Amino acid sequence: MDTSKKHHWLSLFVLIGATFGASAFGALAASSSLGNWYHLLAKPSWNPPEEVFAPVWSVLYLIMAVAAWLVWRRGSENEVIPAMTTYFAQLVLNILWPLLFFGLRAPGWAALDILLLWLAIIVAIAQFRRVSLPAAWLLAPYLAWVTFASVLNITIWRINA
Repeated sequence: MDTSKKHHWLSLFVLIGATFGASAFGALAASSSLGNWYHLLAKPSWNPPEEVFAPVWSVLYLIMAVAAWLVWRRGSENEVIPAMTTYFAQLVLNILWPLLFFGLRAPGWAALDILLLWLAIIVAIAQFRRVSLPAAWLLAPYLAWVTFASVLNITIWRINA
């Protein structure tokens, strides 16, 4: 096997590990509040069942990592550095959301965070598009889900204020 190809596969596994590893922090925060506080909140009728969130996020984290990998392996240094910086910035905002919403039980602050996350995803898509159109398209389901989650977060905050 060609060494450069081996390193490309290694970088994919590193990005998958980093993306899922980051999500583990949020899962810990969520688990602390799911048993009591979250169940007591008023939610809109269109709130998905809790069982939907883990599989959806798992698929999204995987395709996010694949998108980042496509950029990592195809782009020039001038394209990769800003794109990957934005990728990791949006990942930090993604991790912050459950810490704010569930950990601190602060849906208002979580709403601000998720709106910043939404903007960061838009920027990531634009930067990824310069390097790899498939990578940019892979982020589209993530943007769609975060758009839905933003509306849900704001609605829960509003009806429980």
